[in-house]
Amino acid sequence: MKTFIWRWCCFLCLVSCTGDGEDGNIASPEVPDPPITNETSELKWQWVTSSDGSELIARHEAAFVAVGSKFFLLGGRGVRSVSIFDVDTAIWSEGSKPPIEIHHFQPVVYDDKIYIIGGMTGPFPNEVPLDKIYIYEPATDTWSVGDEIPEERRRGSTGNVLHNGKIYISCGIKNGHIGDHKTWLDRYDPLTGEWEILSDAPRSRDHFQAVLADDKIVLAGGRNTGKVPEDVFAATIPEVEVYDIASDTWTTLSNDIPTERAGTAALLFDEMIIIAGGESPVQDRAHDEVEALDLTTQQWKILPNLMEGRHGTGLVLYDDELYIASGSGNRGGSPELSSMEKYGE
Repeated sequence: MKTFIWRWCCFLCLVSCTGDGEDGNIASPEVPDPPITNETSELKWQWVTSSDGSELIARHEAAFVAVGSKFFLLGGRGVRSVSIFDVDTAIWSEGSKPPIEIHHFQPVVYDDKIYIIGGMTGPFPNEVPLDKIYIYEPATDTWSVGDEIPEERRRGSTGNVLHNGKIYISCGIKNGHIGDHKTWLDRYDPLTGEWEILSDAPRSRDHFQAVLADDKIVLAGGRNTGKVPEDVFAATIPEVEVYDIASDTWTTLSNDIPTERAGTAALLFDEMIIIAGGESPVQDRAHDEVEALDLTTQQWKILPNLMEGRHGTGLVLYDDELYIASGSGNRGGSPELSSMEKYGE
């Protein structure tokens, strides 16, 4: 742990910034970008099939998350039953349906329950933010409605992480796929229901996932949906932001994400921030790129591509391997995929 903390200190000191005193933006020092490198490894992406021919329920703008030795694919456009993958048996089964349509959210596992906060409901392009927190309990396959979200802080497509028993909700968009992007950062205590407002991020973003790394929250990928009215997929965000939980401060890193895209899946893996898949205006197909910000060298690495490009889903880390499932295979909403793949031996 001491080694990892030291690495983060080195990581942030190279990109330490000062506010401009006007809008809170962070100015990075003039330092040369380190090279982008290809990761040489025996690990690769490979298809994962069930042992009995069972399949997941295809969906996108959904969540993929692990609780114990089971994976849960939940939410997405429409009202669809939870898909449950048992790692021990390699069998997919069907769980219960959510009480309403829930999409565009990053799930958080707390007390072995899956919390959905900062999501959306309703059809494109006028989706509205959820007004309450929804909770799925895997042990009983049941849904419940949690605390009400403060009306003035409601938005969807946020980046969420859990740290010391509290959920951090970053950025997002308030008006469906039309606009009203937010730089907000909030902290919610699921034990007490307390809601706190923290320091705004340097810039707004939506359609991304946040990552927790040693008391820091990393935001990479995403876009400002609707900022370019004629192209909802434009206005992707190249910059990477880091929030220090202890000091309630933000920094902007010197090195942008190599491939700008939104609808990405993100995770901490082997001391690297993994950004996989996504969609952008530069191609019709969903992105299959997998890029990693190495926290030791402060360089971006290029990892092997996904077997199939996809966006609107998540990454699961289990037994030192990465899994990704479902999502959309093209920019936009179709085709919805029924496949799963993993990055491992």
